[in-house]
Amino acid sequence: MCGATEGGLSLDGVNVAKEAVVQGQVLRDGEPVASAYVRLLDRTGEFTAEVPTSATGHFRFFASDGEWTLRTLAPKADPVDRKVVAKVGQVAEVAISV
Repeated sequence: MCGATEGGLSLDGVNVAKEAVVQGQVLRDGEPVASAYVRLLDRTGEFTAEVPTSATGHFRFFASDGEWTLRTLAPKADPVDRKVVAKVGQVAEVAISV
C-alpha cells in the first residue's frame, strides 16, 4: 500500500473553501506515469502553468474559476487534452490515460 489517499493526493494543508483545485493522475495501461508533464491552458488555449507528475503520476494546480484544458505530455504518447472546470470550494479530480 502506498501513502496516497483514496482518489488522489492528500488535501492536508489545503483550504479547499478558498481554492479552486484541479488535480489528478496520469496513467498508462492502469499504471502511474511519473515522467509526464501536465500543462494548464486557459479557455483561449493560452499556456498558464506546467507541472511534472509525481512518482505516483499525480499532479495538482490551483486555478481560478472557469473552464481549463489540461494538456498531458508523456514519453511515447501523443499529447492528451482534457477539459476541466475549476470552482473555488471544489476539487476537480481528473484521471488521464495516455
